[in-house]
Amino acid sequence: MHVLEVRNLVKTFNKLRAVDDVSFAVPEGSVFGLIGRNGAGKTTTIRMMMNIYLPDSGEVLLQGAKVGQDFKDKVGYLPEERGLYKKMRVIETLLFFAELKGKTGKAIEKKALEYLERFQLADRKNSKVEDLSKGNQQKIQFITTILHDPEYIILDEPFTGLDPINTNLLKEIILELKSQGKVIIFSTHLMDFAERMCDHITMIDKGKVILNGSMSEIKSNYAARNVSINYKGDLSFLKTSPIVESIVEYGNSSSIKVKEPEHVQQLLKALVDNNIIVTKFAADEISLQEIFVQLAGNDNDNANTAEVKHV
Repeated sequence: MHVLEVRNLVKTFNKLRAVDDVSFAVPEGSVFGLIGRNGAGKTTTIRMMMNIYLPDSGEVLLQGAKVGQDFKDKVGYLPEERGLYKKMRVIETLLFFAELKGKTGKAIEKKALEYLERFQLADRKNSKVEDLSKGNQQKIQFITTILHDPEYIILDEPFTGLDPINTNLLKEIILELKSQGKVIIFSTHLMDFAERMCDHITMIDKGKVILNGSMSEIKSNYAARNVSINYKGDLSFLKTSPIVESIVEYGNSSSIKVKEPEHVQQLLKALVDNNIIVTKFAADEISLQEIFVQLAGNDNDNANTAEVKHV
């Protein structure tokens, strides 16, 4: 069941069409990723979902009805441009934002302190927000987003400024919220995060939807004839190989698309024959990063020469 639908959203700034006929549906109880490069139109789309921007055309529906104030009351929103009051103390900030959503009292204060403890910020509860590092301010902003127990959580680039440990903690909490039945929508340009966390994605590039669907179906569709390898050696001989359709290189790993399924074994033999040391050879495997490069990268295919892209 789709709880939230975006239908044919269009938004133009001067002559720039930032969002161009964007449509997608968010299933119930899912983690949904709105992904794409910086400037693709993700934030503008989210701001229209939140009624911060009015669309030129199109609509956003919550359980079949056009979104209004009732949606804002049910949502926790982490904007791309953070909005904390720098002179306020940390605990005051958390309680203030909770009160804006109608939550007050000892129970919400206890919950705020529990989140501060979890993010290792309990000793900073009386510090001014401006005295915290950017990463710690980001953690406070995240707590304000979820403290009032919203049904819908919209996170615009939530991992900005976080170190790997706190990134993992944030992911852990997001998945906990999913297990509680929350609908979570987050935008990111970081494909590996989206791949690990999302059940469904919509990929936007230059304001248009270029990919839409469940993560499992998308990966299954794009993985056919794709081989992911880790290796040592020189793959330049593959550029003119008659069995290779394209190559995306990542340094000591590559994604290679062969022209026919039976070419997978021929590719392995060619690597061995050319003294390539292969430490990983995975057929019918592809990452979301590789799919994005295929769809949004420069397309300069030549009929007789394998396309090589460096990422």
